[in-house]
Amino acid sequence: MEPLILHEYAASGNCYKVRLTAALVGLPLERREYDIMKGVARTPEFLARVNANGRIPVLQVGQSFIPESNAACFYLADGSALIPDDRFDRADMLRWMFFEQYNHEPNVATLRFWLAHVGEAGLTDVQRIQIGPKRAAGEAALKLMDDHLETRPFFVADRPTLADIALYAYT
Repeated sequence: MEPLILHEYAASGNCYKVRLTAALVGLPLERREYDIMKGVARTPEFLARVNANGRIPVLQVGQSFIPESNAACFYLADGSALIPDDRFDRADMLRWMFFEQYNHEPNVATLRFWLAHVGEAGLTDVQRIQIGPKRAAGEAALKLMDDHLETRPFFVADRPTLADIALYAYT
């Protein structure tokens, strides 16, 4: 297998879920840290070589790059028990992974990052205005998750899947 290199910021939940997936399936990762607080992922070299979108994590497989945490997790878990065999369960797993990126992460993770790593005093006026709506949307996402898990131990099927990993990182 080609070497796997994770371009990351270790405090990121999105980076954590890639590390967790690799650990659960027994794949070694070389890790390269980027200080996003200093804009390192926005340098011309990073944009040209690693990810033109200027975001991490990025999973490097040999000379190829997979940006987006859930895509990287899927690559690592392909063929493992973390991806259900059943067609419906696979689609349901993807549904929860999309939910994580569109409902959970933009609210729960963004607010966590702003308050824990930037601090309210360091936020822009636009970000400060968004605190209340992001908190409300994050609480709604967490309630939906709690309600779903009231009757089952995992989001999909009868065992952990990538849906659980995706939603665990920031929850």
